[in-house]
Amino acid sequence: MIYIIMGVSGCGKSTLGTFLSEKLGWPLHEGDNFHPQDNIEKMARGEALTDQDRLPWLLKLHEVIERERCSGSDALVVCSALKRIYRQILLYGSKALTFSSCPDQEIPLSTPPDVFFLFLHGDYDFIHQRMVARRGHFMKADLLRSQFDVLEPPLDEENVLPLNITRSITDLATEVEKHLISLKSSPTTDTEAIIYQ
Repeated sequence: MIYIIMGVSGCGKSTLGTFLSEKLGWPLHEGDNFHPQDNIEKMARGEALTDQDRLPWLLKLHEVIERERCSGSDALVVCSALKRIYRQILLYGSKALTFSSCPDQEIPLSTPPDVFFLFLHGDYDFIHQRMVARRGHFMKADLLRSQFDVLEPPLDEENVLPLNITRSITDLATEVEKHLISLKSSPTTDTEAIIYQ
């Protein structure tokens, strides 16, 4: 099983990822560690990333996810994954770009059953206060509005578990564990095939 922990900057993705990694014993792949240096410098200057800036980063994370899937491992991946096309690139790499550039080819790329997005969501003001308070992160609080502007919340068909960040990390982790148990006990899910995040 692969869980991709997503949401705008400052919503607590890394905190939840670290907590779940320790609790479940799963490896954690922190998306920030895969950004090219140019992206980090750009965000540190308070400049929002473009789709073109994000593409190499998303493709690297796609490789990580594929590697975990192919090895049959459980894993956690932290990535903002703000737009649907970003999420499809995470799952399908450059193939997602081919489909998105051909609108007449209405072949939806569905989310594999062994991958779920944990969508951390919350109020802008609440998250902004968090970002202002945190220290040592390259992402400027001023960029939060641009993230909310491009955010396309995932739909049910994308295999999403919405998590409200006003709740404690312990509560959120408990909900994820319940979700995992329900998936493994579901008669419609082949647990042997669950190898994505």
